[in-house]
Amino acid sequence: VVVEEGLAGPEVSLLAVCDGTRVARFPAARDYKPIGEGNTGPNTGGMGSVSPVPDVPDAVADELLERVHLPVVTEMARRGAPFAGVLYAGLMMTPDGPRVLEFNVRFGDPETQALLPRIDDDLVELLSAAADGALPDRPVRVSQDASVAVVLAAEGYPGAPRTGDPIAGLDDAKALGAEVFHAGTARGPDGSIVTAGGRVLAVAATGPGIAEARRRAYAAAELVRFRGRQMRGDIAAGLDGAGPAT
Repeated sequence: VVVEEGLAGPEVSLLAVCDGTRVARFPAARDYKPIGEGNTGPNTGGMGSVSPVPDVPDAVADELLERVHLPVVTEMARRGAPFAGVLYAGLMMTPDGPRVLEFNVRFGDPETQALLPRIDDDLVELLSAAADGALPDRPVRVSQDASVAVVLAAEGYPGAPRTGDPIAGLDDAKALGAEVFHAGTARGPDGSIVTAGGRVLAVAATGPGIAEARRRAYAAAELVRFRGRQMRGDIAAGLDGAGPAT
């Protein structure tokens, strides 16, 4: 019998770039794991994401960096194995304070699809500085715009996804100003783009607030079509100043 503490509360992802001693965080992001709306059904790798997260403003993100990321980087350096790269912390904001659910040493997906459109720094220079041990001692610069990313998944996902179906509407989505990130796609025999995995694409858009970014992301995502397409309709719902989504 395994007895563990039950955790309850909204989840948040906080990514930071590390150079072995210094840490520069991105703004908080939130992803949506279950396949179905209202967080129903089996878990996936993520069906969408949003940044910023109203219940985790920059001041809270700074505190999380001090409590979670910096101690890890400091301890790794003390052990003679300094860590340079991206440290991803998956956190749950419980009534008793934040709890770490997981660490990854990579950019998280789909959180990154919501974060990248907001970055005002030169990402290549930032990563180069991390590799060289010369990271600026400040958060990553980002725009004030919000960003929402909506994942389009294949029929059968997260079980056995159907593959090989032609994808239409990619140019139409880009024409609306959306960023279309490819994940489970491939070139078909005729050169067209076809499905080739579970989470096929992520369609991301920015706006002056979460509500507008969400509207733009869904307007573009609706233009992308393939057989059996799965798409949650509630990514970032309830986050436009009304508190965390349920």
